[in-house]
Amino acid sequence: MKLENPKNLIVVIFGASGDLASRKLLPAIYSLRIQNMLPDKYAIIGTGRSMLSNAEFRNKMKESILSFSEIQNHEQSHLEDFIQCLTYHTMDVSSPASYEKLKGIMVETGKKVGADGNYIFYMATPPFMFESISVNLAKAGLADQSAGFRRFIIEKPFGYDLESSRTLNTNLHEVISEDQIFRIDHYLGKETVQNLLVMRFANGIFEPLWNRNYIHRVEITSAESIGVGSRGGYYDSAGALRDMLQNHLLQLTGMTAMEPPASMEPESIRNEIHKVLQSLQPIRETDVPKQVIRGQYTGSVIRGECINGYRFEKGVAQDSRTETFVAVKFFINNWRWGGVPFYIRTGKRMPAQVTEIVIYFKRTPHALFPRENENMTANQLIIRIQPDEGILLKFDMKEPGSGFNLKNVNMDFHYKDLTDIRIPSAYERLLFDVMQGDSTLFSRDDTIETAWKFIEPVQRAWVNNPSIKVYGYPAGTWGPERSGNIIDGCGLTWRYPCRNLIEDGTYCEL
Repeated sequence: MKLENPKNLIVVIFGASGDLASRKLLPAIYSLRIQNMLPDKYAIIGTGRSMLSNAEFRNKMKESILSFSEIQNHEQSHLEDFIQCLTYHTMDVSSPASYEKLKGIMVETGKKVGADGNYIFYMATPPFMFESISVNLAKAGLADQSAGFRRFIIEKPFGYDLESSRTLNTNLHEVISEDQIFRIDHYLGKETVQNLLVMRFANGIFEPLWNRNYIHRVEITSAESIGVGSRGGYYDSAGALRDMLQNHLLQLTGMTAMEPPASMEPESIRNEIHKVLQSLQPIRETDVPKQVIRGQYTGSVIRGECINGYRFEKGVAQDSRTETFVAVKFFINNWRWGGVPFYIRTGKRMPAQVTEIVIYFKRTPHALFPRENENMTANQLIIRIQPDEGILLKFDMKEPGSGFNLKNVNMDFHYKDLTDIRIPSAYERLLFDVMQGDSTLFSRDDTIETAWKFIEPVQRAWVNNPSIKVYGYPAGTWGPERSGNIIDGCGLTWRYPCRNLIEDGTYCEL
């Protein structure tokens, strides 16, 4: 079923001269244009402190689209038409007078494109600017929805701890309503994450097994092969717990463990995700050393290249205890998941870029056949979110020949095998949802605060107990060996999606 195109609108991007806008946002909007998924009439206004003319901004974005767009074989006429819809306004976001000038530009532009007062504001800026931008937009009358919709997209992090997230939400709600706020998490725009709902709730073979009676444990991994790069200054004040686990991984946990929603309406789905996070068994501060492992990558040689340790990255303190790896064990206190351990981990400078959800099913009650590794769980369902999106089912089969020797085999589905269907980028999907007013894949205020509440004891323990170790791990490995100790069961450890780094860095399956 083809969705109707959004209403005519204006998109305003704050921080439009930065990397996020040039690498992700404009290429994604251009992809929507090529697929005829934009409104009949629209305009994009970029703002920033950089002194750029309209022509300079358009040329910059044209180069970015040619470099980063997933659309191949660009038709020059389409690209030129799109570029002409871009304008740029140099402004100081802390100055209220700048917003009056911006309002004048938007009103004039709106008359040309028939936007009917429909505005989307994307804050591709540092988080400390979110509140100031929202307040000044409201003072300029640009948050009032009486003349059209006004939607605000903000990037993570949504605060730095429970108190700051509550403060941010409270201050935002003083000038805009919750239904106007779209907190974007690009992980939730991945096709496989959305397909998780379909796989669970459209197929009778999975849902009956999706509970404590048949599932031994659940494991969620988000690994990055890159280091902190030029973001060392920011990352050293954030770390893996804030940067990845509090948002991406807990949202994936919510979608994996949620109950069937009453309908596919946004609030129905978001209610169920929120219930999961409310049911997370609190981690006591005294139990943090047993349930949470943090690590930091050290120098190594990968494929002949010397890789700096984290403390030698630009902008990082040489005595830094900031974690580049974190692994957590926890439980969900509800009827479906009682007693089933969940393990989530994330890290930088690991062997490959992989995000996946692994469902380990319980063993058969009586082992009739010999297996090479008695500790290995025969049945695993692996939901690959990136980079090779798809679903893998592992189960045992008899090896050919005499006897009953077992071999673990794969039943593998890759989205790329659907050669006639293009997989949209995460930002492409999420931006289109905002244009449609669909908040399903966006985090709600109470869900964000509940996630911060869950990790608050971990943050406190790391501050209050300096004896809690930060384990080193060589760049190019799967994190500290110690992280395997949190997994219950003799001989059990994490799944290693790719033990050997491939030359071109692609995903390999073992």
